[in-house]
Amino acid sequence: MDQDAARPHGPWATGPAPGPEPVPSLADLLGRVARGDESAFGEVYDQVAPSVYGLVRRVLRDPAQSEEVTQEVMVEVWRTACRYDARRGTPRAWLMTLAHRRAVDRVRSEQVGADREARAAAAEADRPYDEVAEEVTDRLERERVRRCLETLTELQEQSVRLAYYGGYTYREVARLLSTPLGTIKTRMRDGLIRLRDCLGVEW
Repeated sequence: MDQDAARPHGPWATGPAPGPEPVPSLADLLGRVARGDESAFGEVYDQVAPSVYGLVRRVLRDPAQSEEVTQEVMVEVWRTACRYDARRGTPRAWLMTLAHRRAVDRVRSEQVGADREARAAAAEADRPYDEVAEEVTDRLERERVRRCLETLTELQEQSVRLAYYGGYTYREVARLLSTPLGTIKTRMRDGLIRLRDCLGVEW
């Protein structure tokens, strides 16, 4: 086939054929995102989300939390793209700074939560035993307790079963087992502690 015949003719065909459109830079995309351009945000997401996830994962280790924080970072990019200042660094450096800050905030938040739980556990340790025992009956599911009863000693299991499944008072349990009341309370306290550990429940 004649090559000339394959070429388009007419005034509109003059000059070289147009090449592919230039790929917009990350800075240009952020500028468009700042103006509410959703398609530009999609391009930013595709370009940087994997790197953001990689950085966050190195800080948090946990995959699920890393995915959550990555989404939080990208939402922050959508909301605050107008704050990017090219004079302070590259767009990628700005994005990685956001990601690192979010990851560190999550670590700190987790630590604060762990510290709060530790303080609560310490405070609970000082509560009167009877009060803790009453709360156990409200919070622990009977079936889960039954499965963990097998981890108790025979004496602990007898005391706990009579009190929480038989409905007997401490004094009645002591009389049924021919055991001093103080010993019964000790057995039930120790048994409940072991049940708590078995169930992974914090009081």
